[in-house]
Amino acid sequence: MLVRMELSRILIRELNDLQVIELREVREDAGSGPQPLSEPRSFPIVIGLPEAHAIERRLKGVPIKRPQTHDLLANVVEALGAKLESISITDLSEQTYYATLDVRTREGESLHVDSRPSDAIALGIAQGVPIYVEDSVIEAAQEPG
Repeated sequence: MLVRMELSRILIRELNDLQVIELREVREDAGSGPQPLSEPRSFPIVIGLPEAHAIERRLKGVPIKRPQTHDLLANVVEALGAKLESISITDLSEQTYYATLDVRTREGESLHVDSRPSDAIALGIAQGVPIYVEDSVIEAAQEPG
């Protein structure tokens, strides 16, 4: 089952090659009365410095003179008449996360394009697309070790 998540924080340490983003479960109010008082689940993903800067730049809406890789891919998707609908983190294997860009073509076909989570988030964050994570991935990410 896919669970809606949001980027809750990004930690950038310039003197380190590895940066951290944290995803947190979005609690949707179904209007069905009081909800249980459990904390939303969250987990970190370690990413590289360039990807962290790209996510931060897109979050802040910082303009640049020439397209970076994530901008280029967004431009290609748009030029093809397609639309990025969501990002899905689908697997965690040997401490590596796997994600897809969930794209709808102009013909209405749904495509799931393999991606690193950091690239998918950098691409989707500026467009405000939802982030989904398989429940099994959230559970595995929270296991010690």
